[in-house]
Amino acid sequence: MPKLSLSSLNNKHFLSLAGNGILAVFGLLQMSLLYYSMSMAQVGEWFYFLNIISLCDAVRNGFLSTATVKFYAGTTGERAREVMGSVWFLAISLTLAVGLLNFGALFLLNYTNDLPVVMTIRWLGLTFLSSLPFSVVFWILQADEDYGKILILRFLNNGSTILAFGVLVVLHKMTLENAIMFNFITNCLTSLVAIFWRWNTITALARRSKTTMSELYHFGKFSLATSLSSSLFRTSDIFIIRMLLGPEAVAIYNIPSRLMEIVEIPLRSFVGTGMSTMAVAFNNKNMDHIKYILKKYAGMLTIAFIPAALFVFLFADVIVHLFASKKYIHSEAANVLRLLMVVALMYPLDRFNGITLDIIHKPKINFQKVIIMLSVNIVGDFIGMSLFHNLYGVVFAVFFATLSGLIFGYVNLKKYIDYTITGTMIMGYNEVIALLQATKARFRR
Repeated sequence: MPKLSLSSLNNKHFLSLAGNGILAVFGLLQMSLLYYSMSMAQVGEWFYFLNIISLCDAVRNGFLSTATVKFYAGTTGERAREVMGSVWFLAISLTLAVGLLNFGALFLLNYTNDLPVVMTIRWLGLTFLSSLPFSVVFWILQADEDYGKILILRFLNNGSTILAFGVLVVLHKMTLENAIMFNFITNCLTSLVAIFWRWNTITALARRSKTTMSELYHFGKFSLATSLSSSLFRTSDIFIIRMLLGPEAVAIYNIPSRLMEIVEIPLRSFVGTGMSTMAVAFNNKNMDHIKYILKKYAGMLTIAFIPAALFVFLFADVIVHLFASKKYIHSEAANVLRLLMVVALMYPLDRFNGITLDIIHKPKINFQKVIIMLSVNIVGDFIGMSLFHNLYGVVFAVFFATLSGLIFGYVNLKKYIDYTITGTMIMGYNEVIALLQATKARFRR
């Protein structure tokens, strides 16, 4: 047997994959705790709250995460400190703006008895503030390609949440409000650690400049619109399902939706490492390398997803039973998971089309792509549910929305980068085969 040294694992691809793996596995464990300890309606309300928080995160992350990587990656000295300080200033300003809006909403509490709405008004601002420090540090670590610290932050944040939820389940104290409260506490813990590690980034606030903030703003306004629209693409399903089918249907749909996080493990990892690499290449005016990363990563992921889709088709019922509970066995959850996995075959190329458009400074086109997807998805939800009267109508909408985004992104990106889908798949296949052969040769030593 070959020796597996720690140094062989200390590379950005493995650490990014491990970080996203931890995120997905802990997410599934958290989901299981909720499904086994709460009623179907309560689980649906938790995910409703979570989607509201996700929309707020999409505003901050969309405005600044890609911009941070683009403008900070590969910089040094005074320019690096200007970018760091400007990012912190804009992130703090945006967070305080959401907090002020939330404070104004507190006066509406006497006019509603809707529990998830009440919980959202009470906890939105605090939860959003609690994640600010580790979010900013996370963007900077990503730009620095310091995936070791990213891995630790993710482990700390998600691991402490799982531990807290486990204690609540054992003590029979798992309620919607307790889950939200302990989510806030674990965010604060992670933020304290992030601040301790990268205190120098906060002190860079004094080095912010109007010019750099203007650069971040003008780029970020398009990536913000893209991120928010992309988040709405995912969360609009939840809002429409709750409105037309009720909170129980939300709980059922979130089983396959959350299980699709398994697909997101390699996708987020390749996107994260690919985006920072593309940013460095673009800043060095190396468009050929950008095309190479686009074709290699999108092609490899698509090829890798094919056997994963076959596996899900065969074992979807077992997977749903394992991560949820027996009361969901006869629901649409397993079949929805099968159908979503087929749609996922389009994800790699669609996602890399989007980030490539951002990196080559065409965020407006990426924004238009996501708007088209969002529009098709919302219209498709209403058409699909009117035709099927169940959750299969949602998958109907997701399929056509993803297909429309893929076509629009491909047609527009080809104006700037000469590549084909066929060529991308061929490169992906060759890269996967080469990787398998290298792995096989290594284990023969």
